[in-house]
Amino acid sequence: MEFNNNQIRRQDRLLSEARAYEILKEGEYGVLSMRTEDGEGAYGIPLSYVWDRGNSIYIHCAPVGRKLNCIDACTNVSFCVVGRTKVIPGEFTTAYESIVLRCTAHHSLHEAERMSALSLFLSKYCPNDKIKGLEYAQKSFHRTEIIRLDIEEISAKSKNRF
Repeated sequence: MEFNNNQIRRQDRLLSEARAYEILKEGEYGVLSMRTEDGEGAYGIPLSYVWDRGNSIYIHCAPVGRKLNCIDACTNVSFCVVGRTKVIPGEFTTAYESIVLRCTAHHSLHEAERMSALSLFLSKYCPNDKIKGLEYAQKSFHRTEIIRLDIEEISAKSKNRF
């Protein structure tokens, strides 16, 4: 995984690498963007995610559906997470922080990796109910697909006026 802000046009709005990783760790959701199955358009969808603190993030979905069809057609995807935002009406602008990840998507993962990802979801989104959550994950495991996004590059931008 490479942190690379070279392609950002407004070099005066770069966000630090440290803050980018904080946003990746703490973000509530991100938007997965992909090519459509037929390659004629684009498909973007907001999703919960977890970061493994390494080079990958995980998302979950049903075992069949459009996301998987799009990934099967093209594994190159983008994932965007927005940090803080604040509309500044009197100045006709918005303060913001965002990161964009260029990734390669993989599914049909080994059962152990899938269960590990579900455990990460429970730790992030419901840490006080992890035991109950693990029981639920076991029961619904057969109807849950996990997608791993291997992060190739991350960039980060802000207009920081918080």
